[in-house]
Amino acid sequence: MTSITANELKTKGVSVVENALRGGDEAIITVRGKDKYVVIDVSKYSKLREYELEIALLEAKADVKAGRVKRESVAAHMKRVTK
Repeated sequence: MTSITANELKTKGVSVVENALRGGDEAIITVRGKDKYVVIDVSKYSKLREYELEIALLEAKADVKAGRVKRESVAAHMKRVTK
């Protein structure tokens, strides 16, 4: 994983990110010597989001199967959550 300083990013712009991603899937941006941000290719980001949504769906299905759900009307739900 490549590391980019905030100063490099400020002075060289997107080209420093592009160069960093040529060497791997991710680049870390450091601020004052500390890791602060991660930059990844948009296709990898999309895949990570897809995995995240799949996990959320599996968790929701497990909650339904275990009975950890409330069945109520929209009006009742809104009343409960806006108190």
